[in-house]
Amino acid sequence: MNADKLSRLEYVKIPANFDYSQIKSMSLEAREKLKKVQPATVSQASRISGVSPNDISVLLVYMGR
Repeated sequence: MNADKLSRLEYVKIPANFDYSQIKSMSLEAREKLKKVQPATVSQASRISGVSPNDISVLLVYMGR
């Protein structure tokens, strides 16, 4: 992801009670790490080791973005 897109994702909030286990098209590793870390924004989620750009795209689609 480029810097402009990442800076815009800083403002996309992830609900505190978001259930990552429902996103079957996201990798198991990403779901586990996101559940453990509970990032507040999509940008924070994108910086977690083991969470790929594809996982972030799936997350955005699932969130309706």
